[in-house]
Formats: sequence, structure tokens, C-alpha cells
Amino acid sequence: MPTYEKDGRSLEISEPARTPGLSTFLGYGAMLPIAVGALAVLVLPDDAAEVVLSLTTIWGAGVLIFLGGVRRGLSFRTEAGPTMTQLAMTFWLFGLGLLSLLLGPGSGAFLLLLAGYVSLAIVDPLSARRGEAPLFFARLRPLQMLVPIASFVVLLLWVD
Repeated sequence: MPTYEKDGRSLEISEPARTPGLSTFLGYGAMLPIAVGALAVLVLPDDAAEVVLSLTTIWGAGVLIFLGGVRRGLSFRTEAGPTMTQLAMTFWLFGLGLLSLLLGPGSGAFLLLLAGYVSLAIVDPLSARRGEAPLFFARLRPLQMLVPIASFVVLLLWVD
């Protein structure tokens, strides 16, 4: 229960280290269209594959931009205020997502998206241990990010 003071509020937060079921469902569910897109381009005719490449780029960029927003939202509840890591990751993820949208489907966009998802797999577990992200990110993110990382590697190999 929050306690209110004249100039602010104090919060005591208790969080599980185990990933909540809904976070598992939504986390992996958001990655599914990226994996389906990567697999679909391997079997579809060229015209259809081009459409799938566009949709996969848009989805992958949208998720990356969303995760940049998640990072910023988490910083509002960080003890002592946002950290430089949180702000840098917010702008990094947002910038990579936006730039990949501007580039459109192709190796340039896929490299940017790959960089964003790899950075999440590395930085989010560290952030969880420092209290800058939920504890369950330490377990969820590395496994969750394997899906888009593998998918964008497939797409990079396919377009080149």
C-alpha cells in the first residue's frame, strides 16, 4: 500500500523472480509473427515473400519501439529516478526500430533489428539484477530474444 507524503509517495514493491504466466504468453506471443515471417519467406513465392518481408519488418520494428517504451515506463518506478542505462536503452531501441522502418525490408533493416534484439538479450538480465527491470527479465529475455534473433538471421541470409 503506498504511503503519501506532502511532496511525494513511497512505494514498497515485491516481485517474483519467476516469470508470470501472462508475461510468458504475451512475451513469446509478440515474437511469434517474427518467426512465422522468417519461415514463410522460405516457402512462399517471391511476390508473397516480399509482402511478408515488409510485414515482418514492420512488426519487428513495432515490437522494438514498444520495448523501448517499456524501458522508459520502468524508469518511472526506479528508485532514485531513471538511470542512464534505462534512458540509453529507451532511445537505442526506439531509434533502431524507427530507422529500420525508414529503411524498409532488407539487410540494413534486419541488421538494425538484430542489434536491438541482441541488446535486449544482453542488457535486460543485467538491468533486472540492478533493479532497473523486473526480476523475471533475467530469465525471460535471453530465451525470448532467441526467437527474433534467429528469425532475423534467417531473413538476413535470405535477402542476401
